[in-house]
Parts: sequence; structure tokens; C-alpha cells
Amino acid sequence: MSPEEAENRLAIRELIDAYAHCADTRDADGQKALFTTDTHFVVYMEGERSDPTDDLHGRESLTPVFENLNTYEMTMHFNGQSTVTIDGTGATGESYTIAHHLYTEDGTRKIMIASLRYLDTFSKLGGSWYFAERKLILDWSETRSMTAPPAA
Repeated sequence: MSPEEAENRLAIRELIDAYAHCADTRDADGQKALFTTDTHFVVYMEGERSDPTDDLHGRESLTPVFENLNTYEMTMHFNGQSTVTIDGTGATGESYTIAHHLYTEDGTRKIMIASLRYLDTFSKLGGSWYFAERKLILDWSETRSMTAPPAA
């Protein structure tokens, strides 16, 4: 692997990790800045073969999606494996994330755990990598009631 390819791969991985970090810190503006201005963002909440639940065009259209995370008390996204194919100033990739969403419903604390896959198209603009297209696919989720920790 050439130094340039290694540098590009690291920059793309940092882009993927920055997306998760912005989600968990509720930095919607920072999260939007990771996308090209003419980005395409598609969400499949019922699996890859379902109809999209969101099909958004343009960076500013992402605001409601990212601000929706504010409905949770806390989230934590763990990024797993990813594959990337680089072709000059463009790239494609697939990455996996396990996302934890903590909230309270009717006085009961709950956690929703989701297995997410992202199918991405990346563009290198001005020396930096951005998401040109991001398809978020919910492969499965589980919601659990949380029990209080034992008294000390």
C-alpha cells in the first residue's frame, strides 16, 4: 500500500468515526459538515430491501435527522469493520455500527440497540474526504427495559 493510499484510508476512517462522535455529542452542525453540499442520504429502517423511510438531498436536509437524536438521553455508537475501495478522488465503502440509544418511557428506562450498516460513496474535495452519499440500513434492533443497579 502506498503512503498516499494509507493516508486516504485513514482519512476516510476518521470521517466515519467523526460521524459517530458528532451523533453522540449532538453536534448536528458538525455532522452535516461531513457531507458534500449536494449529498444524498437514504435511510432504510426496515432493512436494505425495503422502501426508504427517508430520502434526503442536500446537506441542509439532514438537520431533522441529526436533531432527532435529541429525543434520546444518551447514545453511543460503536464502529466496527469497514471496507473501502478508493479510485482517485472517489471511494465507496461499507461500514458496520452497533448503536445504543438510552431513553425513558412511562417512567421506565429503556435501551434500544441497533445493528446498522452504512453503504457510502465518498468524495475528496480540497484535500478532505466527505460523504457524497450515505445509505443507513437498520439490519435489526432490540429494545430492553433496564433494571436499576443493586443497592450498595
